[in-house]
Amino acid sequence: MKLIGKKALVTGSNQGIGQAIALRLAEEGADVVIDYVTHPDTAAETVQRAQKFGRRAVAVEGDISKVADTQRMVRESVEALGGLDILVNNAGVEKYAPFWEVTEPDYDLVLNINLKGAFFATQAFVRHRMEVKQPGKVINVSSVHEELPFPHFTSYCASKGGMKMVMRNLSIELAPFGITVNNIAPGAIETPINTALLHDPVKLNALLENIPLKRLGNTSDVAGVAAFLASPDADYITGATFVVDGGLTWNYSEQ
Repeated sequence: MKLIGKKALVTGSNQGIGQAIALRLAEEGADVVIDYVTHPDTAAETVQRAQKFGRRAVAVEGDISKVADTQRMVRESVEALGGLDILVNNAGVEKYAPFWEVTEPDYDLVLNINLKGAFFATQAFVRHRMEVKQPGKVINVSSVHEELPFPHFTSYCASKGGMKMVMRNLSIELAPFGITVNNIAPGAIETPINTALLHDPVKLNALLENIPLKRLGNTSDVAGVAAFLASPDADYITGATFVVDGGLTWNYSEQ
């Protein structure tokens, strides 16, 4: 229970990795805000599950591809919990397309959610922490593709590569305020975004051949790292990427 008294906002936390992180932070003692854009039913379910740990939990609708909506989301989160100590930028999306077929709307969707959304959510969070003159923690859910090429997903790689440099830059700029910024870079994790892969034995087996631990990651594998970074144990860590990939990055080859 290392997060007793802490308050956290996790974007895109009504399912998948974000949901697992929100629930793990609640289990460790934090009050949590569940951000969602669609499926308010799963957001409500996540709130109920977090409350079972004896924590305060609320759902806030917020489309982080829109700056005004992002600012409202952070403001409402602060009002609901009486402040925020931790921001987890988890919301993300990817679009498959050969480079020569990428459309402007799809490019904008990926960059606006993955990079712009995290950028301005962090800005709103930092302004809050500066206003109350308190330290804080920013945890970004990036991807192994902040480093690793991913053909047919160039916009996604651009967004995650950008997130890596934003994290590194802000870790220096925000350090004087006691605000740490770190990335978690998941590899292949069993989440709804990978539903098609999970039902394609050929592609799944090919991927598993590239993972030394011979399994996909679980959302709990990522949530555990987030809980560590949110805790006092990580107070002296900033500007780092924590890779959670079963060894994939250093054993990867395109088939």
